[in-house]
Amino acid sequence: MPAVISSANPSCFVFLIDQSASMRKPFGGSEVNQKKTEGVADAINRWLQNLIIKCAKSEGIRDYYCVSVIGYGAQITSAFKGDLTGKRLVPISQIANHPLRIEKRTKFVDDGVGGLAEQIVKFPVWIDPIANGQTPMCEAIVLAQRILSKWLDEHPDCFPPIVINMTDGAATDGDPRIFAKKLTHLASSDGNVLLFNINFTSHQANPIEFPDTDRNLLDKYAKQLFQMSSLLPDYMRKIAAHEYNIPVSETTRGFTFNADMVALIKFLDIGTRPSNLE
Repeated sequence: MPAVISSANPSCFVFLIDQSASMRKPFGGSEVNQKKTEGVADAINRWLQNLIIKCAKSEGIRDYYCVSVIGYGAQITSAFKGDLTGKRLVPISQIANHPLRIEKRTKFVDDGVGGLAEQIVKFPVWIDPIANGQTPMCEAIVLAQRILSKWLDEHPDCFPPIVINMTDGAATDGDPRIFAKKLTHLASSDGNVLLFNINFTSHQANPIEFPDTDRNLLDKYAKQLFQMSSLLPDYMRKIAAHEYNIPVSETTRGFTFNADMVALIKFLDIGTRPSNLE
């Protein structure tokens, strides 16, 4: 039986976000001309809001998870701002109570008479889009390793932490597979740390989602990211297959190539869905 995730035995997520200058370019293969850095920031902010909702009980927000969001570009640092500036691993209740700001955004809903109506919704923001400098991915992975080494010392029986690396390019500070291997050797009594990668490009082609081979990937950097990605656990393969009709096998890896916004949101849903939340 996998470890139960509870406030007494929490787990954690670590996001590594490429904030290099090239993230200013739009997603490839997307109908929406949205910059990668803006799309990633929106997706993470929306994901945090959804995780807060999942952890909300009548007495308040239960700390089922801690979350780290590390940006790497001109700097390698926590991407949280405001009251959470500089904090590398934050309980979900603190995240809920300290958004950077609440924006008002417009969405379109069915008006009931065959058209669409504008609706203003509140959108909490914890991280902003940033795109500067190069791509020090190896250093970011090393920082994740340090964060999770300490976490696992304090939570030796937790559900294995999940690290999600979001990038549009090649590491500029070495071969990230070396450091990824060290990261995924970390383990709790319930299993090894999982590392998933999502790769943004500017190719006008469809995403390649959760592949089980790298033979269709277009460049050596995408192949590196595939090779350093963990195998997708059985319960995540079932979500991918049953809810999204994605063909999977026992060698399917937690990797998506040429992701657009739809693929990014799908990836986060499959790669972070809890299987055993108390």
